Amino acid sequence: MAVVTLVGSLVMDGLDDVPKSLADPGQAGGKVKCWIDTVEVGAADTVASTYLMARLPSNAIILPASTLYWDDLTTTGSPTMDVGVYNMTGKSDFTDDADALSNGHDVSSAGSGALITQGASISSYGQPLWDHVGSVTADPKTDVDIKVVLADANVVGGGTMSVVIYYTE
Repeated sequence: MAVVTLVGSLVMDGLDDVPKSLADPGQAGGKVKCWIDTVEVGAADTVASTYLMARLPSNAIILPASTLYWDDLTTTGSPTMDVGVYNMTGKSDFTDDADALSNGHDVSSAGSGALITQGASISSYGQPLWDHVGSVTADPKTDVDIKVVLADANVVGGGTMSVVIYYTE
């Protein structure tokens, strides 16, 4: 075993530089914002139905406490929900990614799940929203849509679906 002294890489790294290299305000000292919205999922909604839940700036950093909530949306079958990032038509050149944030939320019984889980290791926390989209390498500096997509099976019983998204920018 060894005694170590480490420095955080997102915020603390660079504070001793002259001049200081300050972190993005969304990573240190940024104001937390909240987006809450709800949709009623129809009893006859089919696979590939989409639900627009939020429109956030591309530089938003979605915090791990952000959650997707749903009622029991079926009585048979196993529908799931994916959470993706979508280009507002004509606003950017990135490719829509239907499960960029999370996938496979089993909605066959009431529950909730983390909004961001797709490939999310703890080291991916603090990344701006645009960095979750594989087709871009720089911030497109626009708003992007957050949509939930019905996957794997049709909904048999309708119900309520909500998001609570905490973010900084």
